[in-house]
Amino acid sequence: MSNSVISVISRFLEEYTTKTSNKLKVVDAYLFYILLTGALQFLYCLLVGTFPFNSFLAGVHIMFCLRIQINPENKGDFLSISQERAFADFLLAHTVLHLV
Repeated sequence: MSNSVISVISRFLEEYTTKTSNKLKVVDAYLFYILLTGALQFLYCLLVGTFPFNSFLAGVHIMFCLRIQINPENKGDFLSISQERAFADFLLAHTVLHLV
């Protein structure tokens, strides 16, 4: 079983590095950063309170929406939205969430 898990992970990494565009890799790196931030905020929520957690959830949601919109495999689903428009929408929503 251990060999099959290792082979699945190595195949995933190989296909990810060859088939994923650099834009999506940057978005995925940011999603990983958000995941780490979320873990810290969850710990904070357990210890202190839930105030910043709602804005974190909204930020994660808009980041996943951006990831879905700029993925070339989903191009047919978002014909009216260009990648530049998706990034602009993400930046606007992120700015509003940070100000609130």
